Amino acid sequence: MNKYGNNATDVGALTQDAAETLRIEEKLARIKARLEERKAERVTCINLSGKNFFVEGLVTLTAGSARHARSLADDMAQLCHEQGWGYLHREGYELGQWILLDLIDTVINIFLESSRELYRLESLWGFPEN
Repeated sequence: MNKYGNNATDVGALTQDAAETLRIEEKLARIKARLEERKAERVTCINLSGKNFFVEGLVTLTAGSARHARSLADDMAQLCHEQGWGYLHREGYELGQWILLDLIDTVINIFLESSRELYRLESLWGFPEN
């Protein structure tokens, strides 16, 4: 029984959940499109919203070189600025083997091929690898 005295579903709750899912899906799609424009390889986006993880989105990709990885990281920082998304921190930028970008609700992992094969993050989350 809802607040109106009938058994209808509370549309407000569904709308909020649906809006959150749509928001993260749109964000992941924009990130993926930008990365692919910049020649990132094997871009994988995983929507984790509503699954009680510490993030709502996880992005994993492969860069062709350490310089390419740093360039992609810089471009993601620029995209965050353009879109008004939060950008907390980055790790691994100097070496460029595995750069982690923390966008508050989304984490981007930029790997060189050898590091990606070593850590296999997608398999940790139960998703098949590309």
